[in-house]
Amino acid sequence: MLEELTAANYGLSAAPEDNPTVEVDNSLPRAVLRQGTHLLLDGSWKFALDPDDLGLNEEWFEGHDYRYVAQWPGSIEEHIAAAHATTTAGWQDKVVAWYERTFDLPEVVGDRARNRSLIQLTFGACGYETRVWLNGQLLETIEGESIHYGEYTSFTYELPEENLHLVNRLTVRIADTMDAETTRGKQESHVYKRGGIWYQTFTGAVRSVWLESVERNRLRSRVGVDSVIEDKLVRFNLTLRIHDAADYTVRLRVFEPDAAPNIAPLAESDFPLHLTSGQHEQRLVLEVPGAEVWCPENPHRYRLVAQLIDQTGYAAQIEARFGLRKIEARGRKVYLNNEAIYLDGILYQPGTATFAEMQRHMYAMKELGCNLVRVHIAGIDPRIYNLADELGLLLWVEVPSPHASTPRSRENHYAELKRMLSLMETHPSIVIWSLYNEDWGAQDIATNPATQRYITNTYNFMQLAHPQFLVIDNDGWHHISYHGQLKTDLLTAHLYTPDLGRWRELLDRLVRGELEGTAAFPLVVGDPYFYRGQRPLIVSEWGGFGFSDYGGPQDAEARTNSIRDFKRELRARPIAGDVYTQATNIEDERNGLIGFHTGKLDVPAGLLNSRSHDKPC
Repeated sequence: MLEELTAANYGLSAAPEDNPTVEVDNSLPRAVLRQGTHLLLDGSWKFALDPDDLGLNEEWFEGHDYRYVAQWPGSIEEHIAAAHATTTAGWQDKVVAWYERTFDLPEVVGDRARNRSLIQLTFGACGYETRVWLNGQLLETIEGESIHYGEYTSFTYELPEENLHLVNRLTVRIADTMDAETTRGKQESHVYKRGGIWYQTFTGAVRSVWLESVERNRLRSRVGVDSVIEDKLVRFNLTLRIHDAADYTVRLRVFEPDAAPNIAPLAESDFPLHLTSGQHEQRLVLEVPGAEVWCPENPHRYRLVAQLIDQTGYAAQIEARFGLRKIEARGRKVYLNNEAIYLDGILYQPGTATFAEMQRHMYAMKELGCNLVRVHIAGIDPRIYNLADELGLLLWVEVPSPHASTPRSRENHYAELKRMLSLMETHPSIVIWSLYNEDWGAQDIATNPATQRYITNTYNFMQLAHPQFLVIDNDGWHHISYHGQLKTDLLTAHLYTPDLGRWRELLDRLVRGELEGTAAFPLVVGDPYFYRGQRPLIVSEWGGFGFSDYGGPQDAEARTNSIRDFKRELRARPIAGDVYTQATNIEDERNGLIGFHTGKLDVPAGLLNSRSHDKPC
């Protein structure tokens, strides 16, 4: 019942008691948390297809006769199938769907609470193009978007109090196309059709949506973390949402994750700020004396409690788990916390996996002996990043790629990168970012100065603004050299062969710096580049045993033996890491080592662990 929103510290009721040691609920798909209850709007929604795209002109947001019911969250493709709307099930150009439901207005308790708080509506992810109406009035996101683009990250609306009724009608229009200039990942488009390594579209209402009350003046659920382990300094990037210009204090406190109530913080500091109305980005630095670093062998995290305190002493609070860690590429090796580390990785494509299935996959990849998971050009539930933090799994994440190289595709790519960064830079587990993969969306990378310039500028931006990550310009081949310097922190190659002798030959060519004839295309484009061991080499895709395109079907025993033999050759050479392809079967790619639904291993545990011993960090 919606009345639950008035309990405890739902923001339109009484203010919460200040207790920074109380655990906060983490059932929502987000990583940074705030106190209070929420109302999930998941479940049955009215649903209608709009194949002729008439709904805007006919003003369906003012009222419409919906023919079907759909379960949110779920993809448009699932909803089309469930509604037996067979004429649209095979859409190859554009799909438009409308969703609607009602919710009751929570009881307001006290004028003081009313003046301090507002109701916030958040979509965990929805797309590619989303418009939302409250009682027929078009809403704008906090960023001022009347149309939200993207389908991999959350976005939020503040509901206007004057437009709230006792019973409220929420209407959502979702549109997607096969447009190759949008950020699609491995979903089919006009350029890449479904089949082989290209998957069916999975778009629309793909993650939860919820209501909660928040303070008018608050810290948003976004916390960036950049630590310097040598002097135990942690740089926190905070986002503040202010309606009432005034003097405020930001108070940061750091606790052990299991600190008992009323325990003194490990570190604490106040930062006075004069804030105007609007949204503000602010970096604050805190020293955590004696802090342990985070690493796979000891994934130690701390709990940040951040408060925005107004002149009456009221504190709007969020909290996040974070870890201190440092990642570097020096010479031929990757260093984590100043110790050389070999990256035993695996390629992971979550596809249509549920949250529970993704959890099982993460535990299984850890059981395989991986210390690195490459989440392949997809956005996933933020709680999975939290789980990687907890398990000590390093993550390599990627911007879902467009499928065409144009000025508009580059604009969409950069916007998607910025959206992902704003919500994902909390996690110590995330250590590597790929901008592109195998030229997808950058097909002219070898010849077009505009494409090379965009990737170079984006790499430079990442180095300056987000130094806590290693960045790869275009994974697999066609890395960019500018004045003889690579615009990538890792020199990566995709090498596929089922033949062990050919495997040895390819690895030898790679470590000798033979940039042509090793991968499918030259490893470096742009200015001349001469490899002399000045970048770590990563074989970032290999194997694929069981997928006919990569070497033919093999039984589990044959795959196990091949993996052991191929890993042995990798470790015999000055290579910094590798990524086996892949974790689970997905559509036509039948090369997984883990049951997609069960999370059970099809090969022996520890198979991908080539590290002779684990050093404590």
